[in-house]
Amino acid sequence: MSLSRDDILNVLRKIELPAGGDLVSADLLRALIVEGDQVRFVIEAKTPQEAASLTQVRDAAEAAVKAVRGVTKVSVVLTAHGSSDQQAPPNIKPRRQDGLQQGRKAVSGVNRIVAVGSGKGGVGKSTVTSNLAVALARQGRRVGLLDADIYGPSQPRMMGVTDRPSSNKDDKIIPLQAHGVKMISIGLMVDADQALAWRGPMLIKALQQLLGDVEWGGLDILLIDLPPGTGDVQLTLGQKTSITGALIVSTPQDVALIDARRAISMFRRFKTPILGLIENMSSYICPKCGHEAHIFGHGGVQAESIRLDVPYLGELPLDIDVRLAGDGGTPVAAGQGPLADAYAKLAVRLIEGGMA
Repeated sequence: MSLSRDDILNVLRKIELPAGGDLVSADLLRALIVEGDQVRFVIEAKTPQEAASLTQVRDAAEAAVKAVRGVTKVSVVLTAHGSSDQQAPPNIKPRRQDGLQQGRKAVSGVNRIVAVGSGKGGVGKSTVTSNLAVALARQGRRVGLLDADIYGPSQPRMMGVTDRPSSNKDDKIIPLQAHGVKMISIGLMVDADQALAWRGPMLIKALQQLLGDVEWGGLDILLIDLPPGTGDVQLTLGQKTSITGALIVSTPQDVALIDARRAISMFRRFKTPILGLIENMSSYICPKCGHEAHIFGHGGVQAESIRLDVPYLGELPLDIDVRLAGDGGTPVAAGQGPLADAYAKLAVRLIEGGMA
């Protein structure tokens, strides 16, 4: 008999918390994924102090799930969503790992923050982010999208938004809405042809304003479209902001996976849970003859997820309609058909895992 999420949830309901209740009723479980005989999940406390008090609970949960018949491997991450009272230092140098959870700030009105990274450019990370945002909104979630690719903002084009954002009486920026998603981007505040020749401090300040000075309202999830690499934006976000977790997008080819590993290493340095890997441009179906080709290889991301012990969330196809939809300002996830279904399945998996 194959394992199911309900089997694991029933076990975790028996894990009592120091303050009363259990892991499931207290809504502390995130990213519960059952793959064959392997189980992965995140225990997310409200503050770093609460997380420190739950180490025995984490150990008890891991032992209980390991004892379930048919389970051979369990991976549990204990993290914190909220911030502590200690303020972050003014520099952006990574701190010692035992203090990384200190000083991170939550974003007002946002329940969960998920960063979408890639390590390498050109793997379709921004396309995946915009389509995933729309797919989550179509599943009834309140979704925000922050374009943190300061030097190359592409979300305004992909989401079909051109208006400049306004501000309210409290000088908070009002995000624009498109396809059921609230979104903001530096690309909405500068001319499309203007180059942003900013040094690190200006870039960091812009990112902090996009996070803290936007009136997001009530969001279930805020997706952050990161720039390629592991530079100032990633370091600032990892150090200053309370992030629920990260999604990594990569094509199957080795050159992309090399940079994806670097992105994963950076997030782990900041103790940010890796919610999963996504294989983009996994296959191409010829519209004329129906032949399936693997232009960038196939299965490399799934193999990497096994090697690195992180969840594999699935594959997305390479299709000209995805590109045309993005260029036209209406993500393919907003429509119908196999391409929209692929993103819908990805959104459902995140929701079922408690991440959205």
